[in-house]
Amino acid sequence: MACHRQGVLLHRLRCLCLVAPPPPPPSVRLKTPIASAAGKGSEIGDFLTTHPSVNCISFTGGDTGISISHKAGMVPLQMELGGKDACIVCSDADLDLAASHIVKGGFSYSGQRCTAVKVVLAMHDIADELVAKVQAGVAKLTVGRPEDNADITPVISEASATFIQGLVEDAREKGAEFLTEWRRNNNLISPVLLDRVTPDMRIAWEEPFGPVLPVLRVNSIDEAVHHCNSSNLGLQGCVFSRDINTAMRVSDAMQTGTVQVNAAPARGPDHFPFQGFRDSGIGSQGIKNSLAMMTKIKSTVINLDKESYTLG
Repeated sequence: MACHRQGVLLHRLRCLCLVAPPPPPPSVRLKTPIASAAGKGSEIGDFLTTHPSVNCISFTGGDTGISISHKAGMVPLQMELGGKDACIVCSDADLDLAASHIVKGGFSYSGQRCTAVKVVLAMHDIADELVAKVQAGVAKLTVGRPEDNADITPVISEASATFIQGLVEDAREKGAEFLTEWRRNNNLISPVLLDRVTPDMRIAWEEPFGPVLPVLRVNSIDEAVHHCNSSNLGLQGCVFSRDINTAMRVSDAMQTGTVQVNAAPARGPDHFPFQGFRDSGIGSQGIKNSLAMMTKIKSTVINLDKESYTLG
């Protein structure tokens, strides 16, 4: 477990010594510190997040995190709740570099990463060349079992695969161009590359958490930034440009927790701050920030019977 999560775990081990009146269900009746609990999430989760002995909560997930924030009360929260990480490719970008990072960032772990590239926003004048390079990279990905070291392996569940299929079918109905063939075998989905995606398609906004990558063609950097910032999610993003001033201008304008310049989004070293805007989270991870979240500041003022310093 990475250092930025170890602190959270140690805190949980210390603070979840729970004795609750009235007694909870047997599956969650606790007398000693715990590291994990199994059972129905709605029972265990609500019990833990609302218990008066819990004095901070760290959570990684999606809508469940928003639900926790509504129930938790006056305790510090640290949450990473997913992203729709945008990749903005400027007209002056190194397209070979951008394409290789888009393929890696979009399809590693079968797209099941909060920091995966979830939408590509490409300038019109370089879109044809960029998409061709990305398509060539996707064609090299292998599909199969984890035991065979395949690049694309099954997504987490049948339910997840069905959700992804719904996004893809919506894009097909609304005119997206399929640059790969749709293939699904239970929860194994072959990589999907969609071109000429438009803002009215669900895939332009929703996080698939699977091997599906949409490309939107835009007329300007401002249009790309506007799309990025119009999302309810703002975890990470990236920008590709040979001009550092352009890259910094785009980075400053993107309302996301982290922006990578000329590289795909990534968690980064444990001491780096890791956070999201809007529905992507609350607070910031990283060793220093996690410790600060779990620290309560208290002041004691001692009043002496005579002055111990000179005023003025």
